[in-house]
Amino acid sequence: MRRSPQRCLALLGAVLLTAGLAACADKPQTASGASKKGDSKPWDGSTEAGYTAPDWKQGDRASWEQQLRARNQQQNEYTRSR
Repeated sequence: MRRSPQRCLALLGAVLLTAGLAACADKPQTASGASKKGDSKPWDGSTEAGYTAPDWKQGDRASWEQQLRARNQQQNEYTRSR
């Protein structure tokens, strides 16, 4: 059973048309006004106990920066190797 070239081209065209139309059906993925929320300051952070350092105070920028410096020093290989 041999297919004619016109039938193969028609089948190929139908497949390409279907794939093209399926790609156009994608819905825009934008956040609506109700679900959008603004960014907060990093030192406002979480209040959950598992995510906070013991001597860090929520909303205090100075204590947040001090905790950040302390954590960075713990990750400093030069300091750890001495």
